[in-house]
Amino acid sequence: MDNCKIVITGAFSYTGRYTARKLLDQGHTIRTLTGNPDRSDPFNGKVLALPFNFDNPAALTKSLEGVDTLINTYWVRFDRGETTFLRAVSNIRTLFRAAKQAGVGRVVHISITNPDPQSTLPYFWGKAIQEEDLAASGLPYSILRPTVIFGQEDILINNIAWCLRRFPVMPIPGDGEYRLQPIFVGDLARLAAEQAVAEGSRTIEAIGPETYTFKGLVAMIRSKIGSRSLIVPSPPALAYRLSKWVGKLVGDVVLTPEEVIGLMEETLYVDAPPAGDTRLSEWVTANADHLGRRYAHEIKRHYKNGSEAPL
Repeated sequence: MDNCKIVITGAFSYTGRYTARKLLDQGHTIRTLTGNPDRSDPFNGKVLALPFNFDNPAALTKSLEGVDTLINTYWVRFDRGETTFLRAVSNIRTLFRAAKQAGVGRVVHISITNPDPQSTLPYFWGKAIQEEDLAASGLPYSILRPTVIFGQEDILINNIAWCLRRFPVMPIPGDGEYRLQPIFVGDLARLAAEQAVAEGSRTIEAIGPETYTFKGLVAMIRSKIGSRSLIVPSPPALAYRLSKWVGKLVGDVVLTPEEVIGLMEETLYVDAPPAGDTRLSEWVTANADHLGRRYAHEIKRHYKNGSEAPL
């Protein structure tokens, strides 16, 4: 399909920016919906920025009129002030309804591996509800279910390396034998761009070509960056408390209790063929010199001046 009109939530952020760049290179017209239309534009005016307008469904619907595809990357990692999982679920429900009313041709939705409406983890039950809402909308869709996403702007992989560079001991929750399958952000962007112009509805397990235990992942990063930090399996509660201490040191949320549980329950592992091609081990090797040199700050990245309002 030539020159489609595509709206991406969060095109100035992480996965959305890679996807927008891919689609612009293919000749499509891109708009973004964002919580901060005045945010720095990495595309030099090529992407029109409009507010989310979740509280104004009529305005949100108008911003989606004439759009061929909506790509949704909007979500939250943890509750912060008025920004909660429940509100995010409600906002995305409003977004899908607006897309339906505006006559959007299809939706590409970024979900997560193993979403489950019965999960005790809000990240995973929230994603499950979104998938159900999208299926019920009647819109053709592609659901992409990534695990850990790595790339230059990554938080988790970078901050593991940051800790390994700075602390003599690296505690990990439990025995570290639980698995995950990281995918490169560029591979996820390629999948989103491909699905933006696809037909029909499908769900894709967006996993990378390498499967790691968490302990093996940390050990691989340790080796690549030349760290001598000692990797120590620890009681999950202790590992979380230590991460909370680091969080106070840097003024951020390093890890949540729910993320610890999710890791140990292998929610970031599925038995499926890989959808991405880029190997994390090769990427870490290529980026070892600068990986973890600076801490990647979640709150500063996603909240203006550290406030309760997300960007």
